[in-house]
Amino acid sequence: MNLTDQLGTLESSLDELISAAAFIPASIPASIPGSPESSTASVADSAVEPATAASPVAEGQPPVAGEKPTLNVSRPEKNLIAMTIGGVTVPLSPEGVSELIEELSNARASMDVEQPTGLPNGWQFVATKNPVMATQRYANGDRLLVLRHTGHGWVPFSFSPDTIIEMYALLTKR
Repeated sequence: MNLTDQLGTLESSLDELISAAAFIPASIPASIPGSPESSTASVADSAVEPATAASPVAEGQPPVAGEKPTLNVSRPEKNLIAMTIGGVTVPLSPEGVSELIEELSNARASMDVEQPTGLPNGWQFVATKNPVMATQRYANGDRLLVLRHTGHGWVPFSFSPDTIIEMYALLTKR
């Protein structure tokens, strides 16, 4: 299965999940046992743009017909993220978070609206100092550089010989 097929499958699975979440009965527990109510973060408190969210739904209650489910992200434990969509909570271990980041990254890369070409004002990030690196050389002279970010995991970049020269000049510039 090629990347386009995988992304199509991911997108349709996500659509099905959101649709199914809209019809989950209220009797299903919406939170993880032992997680404090005060730790639930709304969409506005997470990295998601508030403008993409629908109005909040009481936890454990299905959304009103015609309303889109909301996304809530909480961190009940150091090594656990809980994501709630439309009243259904899914706990994610560190491995699950990494898998989600990878799947979302692949899907985002295939979208028509590109990332901004410059750094947005006020953008906050976590930088990894001296990341672990791996490289590979291709027959056409291109190089693959893979850097291990503490939050994003392994992030691959492919560079042409001209870009490698530009990068070297940029990094050694005084």
